[in-house]
Amino acid sequence: MLVLLFRALSVFPLPFLHALGSVLGWLVYLLSSSYRKRLRANLAQAGYEAQLHAAVAEAGKAIIELAFVWCADPARVNRLASVENWDLVQQRLDAGRGIVFLTPHLGCFEMTAQQIALKTALTVMYRPPRKSALKPLVEGARARHNLHLAPATLAGVRILAKTLKGGQPIGLLPDQVPQEGEGAWAPWFGRSAYTMTLPAKLAQLGKADILLVYAERLPRGRGYVVRFVPFEGDLSGSAAEQAAAINRAMEQLIARAPAQYFWSYNRYKQPDGVAGPDSGAAS
Repeated sequence: MLVLLFRALSVFPLPFLHALGSVLGWLVYLLSSSYRKRLRANLAQAGYEAQLHAAVAEAGKAIIELAFVWCADPARVNRLASVENWDLVQQRLDAGRGIVFLTPHLGCFEMTAQQIALKTALTVMYRPPRKSALKPLVEGARARHNLHLAPATLAGVRILAKTLKGGQPIGLLPDQVPQEGEGAWAPWFGRSAYTMTLPAKLAQLGKADILLVYAERLPRGRGYVVRFVPFEGDLSGSAAEQAAAINRAMEQLIARAPAQYFWSYNRYKQPDGVAGPDSGAAS
């Protein structure tokens, strides 16, 4: 049923879908007290309270636009996307170096993988949706030409490591809360958050470069700009220090378009079996 709904929505122009998404965003915000409380708390923690109204609308757009990004004709989708600073990527590809693309849940993050895959093969880590009804939709939309999926398992990590060692790029969402044993406590907008350590480990194992990327959603449904940004953090310290460096880079990226971040995500949750942060991790 959901697949049919998304396919039906995909025939509409993006400006209409984004307008519909804005309405959806406000409906969810007004009807769900838990959603409203978390979104406001996370915005306040990050110092972006002034972005509340825009963030509510952008959250709705992020959901509805998936029908367009996943189900519309790829040529139609690509016409509404432009790329900035691709030379940062091409230099590394020409040198035969692996690349770890990191993008937070900012803007239309699904668009970043699609646009990279138009120019080079890309393997992304994939965590299956909890609802089985979403699985065929999500997997079918993501597994396209040049775009390969690696499960969020030990086998998937091996695939990513092998890909990097072969000089090919991979993609990760570093602001997802990892499972027990897969992360470290690190500051996230001034509060400790359990943060994955995998990006730094893979980059070092594959002797690869890290590049940041996000797809900014343009006003009035005009499309997207996929922007590549150098990573300037220091990964020479401990796993926790590496996670903190990557979190700082994500914060700087989010500051470019703060209303388009997924503020309702429970970024500060404590996974089962994970001890809480010590007093020094929150400093």
